[in-house]
Amino acid sequence: MSIDKDTAARVAKLARIRVEEDALPALAEEFNAILGFIEELNEVDVDGVEPMTSVTPMRLKRRVDEITDGDQQDKVLKNAPDAREGFFAVPKVVE
Repeated sequence: MSIDKDTAARVAKLARIRVEEDALPALAEEFNAILGFIEELNEVDVDGVEPMTSVTPMRLKRRVDEITDGDQQDKVLKNAPDAREGFFAVPKVVE
C-alpha cells in the first residue's frame, strides 16, 4: 500500500491536524515508511510465541470481580450537560 499526497491530506484532516501544503509530500513519505515497517513485522514468524506482559516472567495480580462502588447513577449524571432517562445524551455526530 502506498500513501500519496492526497491521502496524507485526508488523514491529516481526519486527525484534525493542520498540515501545510508543502509539508504533505514529507508526511506521505513518513506514512509509507511506517507502513513499510509494519509489513516487515508481518513477516516475523510468531507461531508458538506466548504473549508477554513483561520481559521477565511474572503473573498479573488477580482480584475478585465484584461491584464495590455502584448505585450512583444520580451522582454521575449530575455533571452531564444533557441526561435523559438515566443516560448521557450526546448530539448526533455521524450523518
